[in-house]
This record gives sequence, C-alpha cells and structure tokens, in this order.
Amino acid sequence: MYAVIKTGGKQYRVAAGEKLKVEQIPADVGAEITLDQILMVGEGESVKIGAPLVSGATVTATVLAQGRHDKIKIFKMRRRKHYQKHQGHRQNYTELRIVAINA
Repeated sequence: MYAVIKTGGKQYRVAAGEKLKVEQIPADVGAEITLDQILMVGEGESVKIGAPLVSGATVTATVLAQGRHDKIKIFKMRRRKHYQKHQGHRQNYTELRIVAINA
C-alpha cells in the first residue's frame, strides 16, 4: 500500500517502513505524528484519488531526527562590473519513518 502525501508545500509518495526527509516539522525526536493531507491512496490495482484530499485517510509517522541539509553556495557575478556576491544556505529538515497508512 502506498500514499501520496502533501507536507511543506511538496508532495511525496510513501509506503510503510520508508524513511524520508521533509521540510521541518515542529515535533520532538521520537514523537509520533499524523499526516492528514493525503492526496491519493493506492493498493495494487485499486486507487483512491482525492478531490483534493482523500477523506478519512491518514499516515502515521515517527520523527527520527531534526537536522540541516548540506550547505549550498550561491555565487552571483556581473562581468566587467566589479560585482561579486557570495552567499550560503542550509535548509532545515525533519527525517520521518512511515509507520502506517490508514485509508
């Protein structure tokens, strides 16, 4: 069984037992959270598609870690204008393990 969930403005296809990194969710490590924005649930040939959400469907997940991704470097330059700008960014994330999909 799999589901398509929406969290942090992005969509993820998940199945029970998977690990994934999503945009930061304010929850403690080890806490169990319920994701209720389910766009689609599928099992084999049967598929339920929401309009826009599947009613009554939830995904239960456990928070494994809170962290930050690797640094990305932003470099802007205008040639012949003596302009250079360096910037860096590290995005926060929450690592989840999907426990169950309830449809």
